[in-house]
Amino acid sequence: MAGGKETPRQKMINMMYLVFIAMLALNMSKEVLSAFGTINESLEDTNTNFEQKNNDALEYLEVKASESPEQFAEVKQKADEVSSATSELFTYFADIKEGMYNSVEDPKDYESMDKSAYVDELFVKGEKLTPAGEEFLAKMRAYKDKMNQVLGGNAKYEGYLSTINDKFSGDPVTPEAGVKGAKVNYVRHHFAGYPLISSITKITNLQNNLKILENEILSSMLSGQLTQIASMDNYSTLLQTERGAYYQGDKFNGSIVLGRTDESTKPNEVNLTLDGRKLSDSDYTIKDGRVVLNINAGQAGEHIIAGNLIFDQDGKPIKVPVKQSFSVIPKPNQAIVSADKMNVVYRGIENPITVSMPGVPGNKVDASAPGLRQVQGSQYVMVPKTGTEVKINVIGEIDGKKFPSSATFRIKSLPRPTPTVRGQIQEGAAIQMPKNALKVSPVGATFENFDFDINPVVKQFTLSIPGQPSVVVNGNRLNQRAQGLLDLAKAGDIIQIFDIKADVPGVNVKNMPAILVQLTN
Repeated sequence: MAGGKETPRQKMINMMYLVFIAMLALNMSKEVLSAFGTINESLEDTNTNFEQKNNDALEYLEVKASESPEQFAEVKQKADEVSSATSELFTYFADIKEGMYNSVEDPKDYESMDKSAYVDELFVKGEKLTPAGEEFLAKMRAYKDKMNQVLGGNAKYEGYLSTINDKFSGDPVTPEAGVKGAKVNYVRHHFAGYPLISSITKITNLQNNLKILENEILSSMLSGQLTQIASMDNYSTLLQTERGAYYQGDKFNGSIVLGRTDESTKPNEVNLTLDGRKLSDSDYTIKDGRVVLNINAGQAGEHIIAGNLIFDQDGKPIKVPVKQSFSVIPKPNQAIVSADKMNVVYRGIENPITVSMPGVPGNKVDASAPGLRQVQGSQYVMVPKTGTEVKINVIGEIDGKKFPSSATFRIKSLPRPTPTVRGQIQEGAAIQMPKNALKVSPVGATFENFDFDINPVVKQFTLSIPGQPSVVVNGNRLNQRAQGLLDLAKAGDIIQIFDIKADVPGVNVKNMPAILVQLTN
């Protein structure tokens, strides 16, 4: 019926009217009246079927509107307006027909419905229409205007509106083609002077037109909305990967997939977890059909997003499973600059070592070497014993794949310590000190400009004054014999402390140079 074209059924009915008129002219038998009754019954059955189809379409739209209001609410509103306007006119026609049926003793005796008196009295009075006739035209025009208001301005409904404007305008019609200026009132043309069964069938046919139009419009609304939802304009390409990160030499097995991005596609429920922790409403937003996460990236390593996006479909919850992962690598907050000749560890002491591998969590990094042990996380200590170099082997693991690496360090002995007296280092000339102060001052040793916090312990030294035999002292302070020797010294004498022996636990420290002290009294 779209576009004003008549269906085969309508063409058949129009042909029957022509046949009927011709038979009246020939005074044929009343079997023609029964034929009209049969056509009317067929149309009534068809109307009942379309009534059920249209109700089903409205119920389906109501379900979709409750599930996805962004997609179907506007369409449902228009559908309700179309159905309301159609039902109002359909019911009005049914009331008119009920009066026609009640005007005869047996509504099934079609051969007795050969008179036009009831319809003529109902619709026309002389050359004018009765109030009922005027109401008939007003009802049709109200339906036409309402449908133009609801569907106007949309190109896809133009064909239906053309049919409505043609069949329900109520405008005067030309009884014979080609005759100008002889237009007749619509009601008088279609109903005045015709047998009762003919008028009943005519109104039933109008009802049939209403229901067919309603069905086609509702179907167009639903299919059009579904087409729009499925439109490729609502899709974008997404990259789907089995892993969150790849390394040089790996085979990249990503897939290009289509993803919906229209604003109307929203899950009814979001049930997601990040590494097993349930995400709250503040952890995500929904935009253009996407669930946009607003979460902290977390610690370095692989993180798993899992759960379901739940959509209501036909009254049932449909779960769309989610299982994605992403990797976090440490932020490059400083440049790595190394002196190629300074990869050194010192023999016999704990050398702090940091072991890490970019993009690999600390718990997936394993380091091994002679004398190496892990303290915590990426922190290790190494105590080399023998040899001139040591090799640290490192293995990182991601997604079950192992990535080996290594670093070689030279092994060196500790540098020569610098002697001290009372914590003072000799810089150039002898240290100035009173005799009594020297008697109680400790002799010590230190590693100047050395990054390790190591304090050697002096075990022995030799004390010498001018003109007297030297005295060997065990420990780091002058004993009684050394103090007696010091008493023989005079002010201005240079006291020499040499052969200083010190050690670091587990390490043989090199011999230190002598240190000189000049007595001030």
